[in-house]
Amino acid sequence: MNRGTHEFIGADGNRIVADRFGSKGQPVMMMHGGGQTRHSWGKTAEMIANAGMQAFCLDMRGHGDSAWVEGEKYFFSDFGADVAAAATQIYEETGFKPIAIGASLGGLASILAEGALRPGVLAGVILVDVTPRLDEGGVSKILSFMAEKVEDGFGSVEEAADMIASYLPHRKRPKTLDGLSKNLRLREDGRYRWHWDPRFITHHADRADMKDKVQSELLAAAANLKVPSMLVRGAASELVKQSHVDEFLALVPHAQFTDVKEAGHMVAGDVNDIFTAAIMPFLKEYQAAA
Repeated sequence: MNRGTHEFIGADGNRIVADRFGSKGQPVMMMHGGGQTRHSWGKTAEMIANAGMQAFCLDMRGHGDSAWVEGEKYFFSDFGADVAAAATQIYEETGFKPIAIGASLGGLASILAEGALRPGVLAGVILVDVTPRLDEGGVSKILSFMAEKVEDGFGSVEEAADMIASYLPHRKRPKTLDGLSKNLRLREDGRYRWHWDPRFITHHADRADMKDKVQSELLAAAANLKVPSMLVRGAASELVKQSHVDEFLALVPHAQFTDVKEAGHMVAGDVNDIFTAAIMPFLKEYQAAA
């Protein structure tokens, strides 16, 4: 299996860094949630490539190794525009429209890319524990966690791990902190800070007045999804309730749906093997066409 680093040009000319697994077959774009990086997908990308497809795991704008964007352009629509731009570049290179797999922020960006900004740019959409109806309590909890140490940072990687363990008590603590270390950067003052632009979180905190408009745009975009779609929910999700699932399936009646047991909002991280097994039949259906 070939593996290397790939770069895209985002909607604002911003540099988007990705890991590419495989070099032929149906392309799959994988977009992480807010505050995460392209490394959040575990072994899923490797398994996709081993199945004869190719996976592109993107660092979203302002996250990981991708460029921070001036002008605080961190609206969901900005992320969606990047997804559309990267998908177009993948099509130009491979000759196939990619299937998007988006967790949380990445899922909302995928909905907007295909359902509003550039319909037809994607071959399919897999949403990972996110629907266009945002649960305010769950969103508030996530934003509070992200904002808590955004300025002060951490004295060590272990300190960050302790904070995550208190936030996600159901998740088994990893044996090593190698994965977590990829989400942190040691700054000049000797403190570790999350590897994303702090304006991403402060920008959203300051724009609560726009939530109704954003909500309406997401619902309208979902209703316009014509491509094959799938919703994967963590059965213990803090964010996606059954009412949200029902609404999404009414908006996108052709969509598939599955619950992943023993997983919360971070589905791919909580039970990576089970998550991968849940999405693989959907992906293989389009592998044959490619």
